[in-house]
Amino acid sequence: MPFCHKHSSVEEERRIAAEENVELTHAHTNEKREGAVRHRLRMGESLVGDRRETAPYEVSFLDSVDWRLLCKKELEKAELQKLKDAIHDNYFFEMFVEDLPMWGYIGDVANEDLIIGEIEGSKTYLFPHLHFYLGYNKNQIVSAKVTTDMDRRVDITNVEVPTAVTFSYSVEFYEEPDLLWKDRLTRYADSNFVPSSFEIHWLSIINSFVLVLLLTAFLTIILLRILKNDFSRYMELDDDALEEEESGWKLIHGDVFRFPENSMLFCAAVGTGNHLLICTLFHLTLSLLKIISTNRRGSLLAGAVVLYCLTSSIGGYTAVRLYRQMNGKNWVHCILLTAALFPAPVVTVFVWVNSVALAHGSTSALPFTAILTVFALFSFISFPLHVLGGLMAKNYASADFDAPTRTTKVAREIPTEVPWYRSRSFQVIIAGFLPFSAIYIELHYIFASMWGHQLYTLFGILFIAFALLVVVTSFITVALLYFQLAREDHHWWWATYINGGMTGLFIYAYSFYYYFHRSGMKGFLQGSFYFGYMSVCSFAFFLMLGSAAFQFSMIFVRYIYSRIKSD
Repeated sequence: MPFCHKHSSVEEERRIAAEENVELTHAHTNEKREGAVRHRLRMGESLVGDRRETAPYEVSFLDSVDWRLLCKKELEKAELQKLKDAIHDNYFFEMFVEDLPMWGYIGDVANEDLIIGEIEGSKTYLFPHLHFYLGYNKNQIVSAKVTTDMDRRVDITNVEVPTAVTFSYSVEFYEEPDLLWKDRLTRYADSNFVPSSFEIHWLSIINSFVLVLLLTAFLTIILLRILKNDFSRYMELDDDALEEEESGWKLIHGDVFRFPENSMLFCAAVGTGNHLLICTLFHLTLSLLKIISTNRRGSLLAGAVVLYCLTSSIGGYTAVRLYRQMNGKNWVHCILLTAALFPAPVVTVFVWVNSVALAHGSTSALPFTAILTVFALFSFISFPLHVLGGLMAKNYASADFDAPTRTTKVAREIPTEVPWYRSRSFQVIIAGFLPFSAIYIELHYIFASMWGHQLYTLFGILFIAFALLVVVTSFITVALLYFQLAREDHHWWWATYINGGMTGLFIYAYSFYYYFHRSGMKGFLQGSFYFGYMSVCSFAFFLMLGSAAFQFSMIFVRYIYSRIKSD
């Protein structure tokens, strides 16, 4: 409790028990527990803004208690007003026992108008008594929840009058023989704070899977049928008639493998996307296998930071390898750009939101030790591994692009008059909307876990959803690529990357809807944190999905142009 920084003494407890007419049945332990003492934080807890403090409750294993005094405090006007405002704003507290979270409201309002709020005759009550239910299996606590005692609530409607409040608690241990330690988080599906929605998750997966099947059928039946007809027509023509009959995607065989503008930035984007994609797959796999703890606050974020650093060589290798295949010479700058492409926006957003948090005196401001730890991880692990991956690509990877067709010296002019439904703007919308529609249901629960008080434990479903997202994005991009090549537009490199990454922009657009209509957040501080870090997440999805879409598209382009006759 915020006003009980020390547990009551034995003498005080006996005196208050006599006043409250409560019989003491427990043995005094005299632990002298101190409250409001900061825990030593793990890196993950620091990153997510947690600042855990000890609570002065004296709880011993298997020692059930009917009533104990925590402290008795006379609350003045300022303290009562603060509590009353918190109750009207639906504030809740969060406690942990053996890393098991418990939630509860600090009070309630009776006879309040839903629209106007507090009216004449409404009452504001404070809950000073907490009852802890602790389930155990053998010698381990496997479940924990907390409730309040409505009979002991205190009326704090009138804040002008100082009120004496007796803060107390009780503890009840009960056996849970069927609940194992490794399955202890499954009970949170029934919590009021974590509503049961397992069926909805499967509905999201089924929705995504059906979309994948439809897209697969579309690509298989439509595209392959068109390609088969094109192949037959091109292969049956003799060399003299070929030039007269060429049209569509075959016509640009001399330009389709012309390297894109800003090739260094493009290669860095592909390398960074590959890096983030592999890092995400590793992270989901380790979470699914319970190697990364999913029940400790901040463990997932800390695991993401460490995995990003340990997999950095992937980004350096793939970026430099592709850059050298594009005849790039300044591979050192390519490594530096790849190493900074994702961290630079993250640092920019962090500096802003951390400055806002410091200005508001928020605990969400990252402590200096956490900043130093992350900086050391990047400086001594991530950056050297980027350089190592780049050096391996320079020394051992093939620099031959091995294009199936020969590129002409002069680029072919691209037709400018195209129907609206084949324009770039329409393609970009379709490329982002269809993959987003496959994940938007699951996205709601991910947002609730990130920005709310809900736990997310269904990492098997999340892994399937992410895999389906990558597949859907790649299939959509390949389909749109064919239509782009068919209209003789050979600027497909950046187009496929942007088409694939558009889902990230749709995710950011959805974040606005969630903030204003679902989150209940408000104010400059919360808005800065939310939109700042959501921009980072959306940018990460842009890079990951753009890289995956480009590489699927490259396979497709190599395949179709290796099957035709050309000079």
